[in-house]
Amino acid sequence: MAGEALYDLGGALETRSICFENPTGARGAGGQAASPLGVGRKGDPARTIGAGETVTLADIEGPGTIRHIWLTSGQSPKVFRGAVVRAYWDGQEHPSIEAPLGDLFGFAHGRTPPFQSHAHTVGERYALNLWLPMPFARRARLTLTNELSRPIPLFYQVDYTLGDAHGGEVGRLHAAFARSNPTTPGRDFEILPKREGRGRYLGAVIGVRPLAGRWWGEGEAKIFLDGDGDFPSVCGTGSEDYVGLSYGLQPTPFAFHGCNWREADDMSDTGRVSMYRWHVPDPVVWRQDIRVTIQQIGLGEGTVTDMETYKAALVERADDWSACAFWYEAVPSARLPPMPDVAARTADLPG
Repeated sequence: MAGEALYDLGGALETRSICFENPTGARGAGGQAASPLGVGRKGDPARTIGAGETVTLADIEGPGTIRHIWLTSGQSPKVFRGAVVRAYWDGQEHPSIEAPLGDLFGFAHGRTPPFQSHAHTVGERYALNLWLPMPFARRARLTLTNELSRPIPLFYQVDYTLGDAHGGEVGRLHAAFARSNPTTPGRDFEILPKREGRGRYLGAVIGVRPLAGRWWGEGEAKIFLDGDGDFPSVCGTGSEDYVGLSYGLQPTPFAFHGCNWREADDMSDTGRVSMYRWHVPDPVVWRQDIRVTIQQIGLGEGTVTDMETYKAALVERADDWSACAFWYEAVPSARLPPMPDVAARTADLPG
């Protein structure tokens, strides 16, 4: 995986890939469908997914590792929140990944300019790429469900290897989506509800739609680890600070942190933002349990001139927050928290 020598020709891995042109990923089985140009001449590159329809993206016998997923669909915020990707590892009946298409691929609110991070790359016309490795021992099954009331187009490709030597401690990729529209003043938004066992928290894609004027981002991110009670082991200093920025949110998408979209062209406090944080060089591991939250605190009226007037200006807020959390955890694993339905996910989005 990450430590493999690029020049090592003696490994046991096999390269495979799945798309509509080779839905099983079998060796020598790609490109057999016919078009008006003939057999093998772009006969089945994409399909239309009907309202309410579920399509299997991949069903693979392992051991193996999904290395990359590329996908594109309708260029609409409601498509990116209305289509849901689910992943099932090693025969587990409930999914380990359950998230809207756009949030899983790195952006909140169903909208983003092109950007690149450690986990994602998104092109100008919403070419979506996910680069996080997804190991499995016996079976990997990925689906996409169109929960909208209209059909959507789908092009995709899943690139993977077979023959990976996964040890007994390998985690499976998990992802879960949450939205509170609005949040409750004084009740911190949960990025990752409590998980038990052992795992590694990778980070999150976070969306905020401020519902009032003035600066909203003074809330601190908190990571409760291994039996923490009322107070966490890891406590940040502000919302934009958690994603590695400062003094507001600048549209700066870096590898492990940043803001990939800010709706307002200036430092307005009213526009939507999409931001992210990846704990890759700074791992967050747990041995017993974990819970990740972030506060909804902003600045009220008044002039801030020093730390005393700054603290005095802090106020609890209610805004529209969403998060897609990513982590590795062994299977069998507990069920994911319930995901908001399509109406709640797409509320207040255009298109």
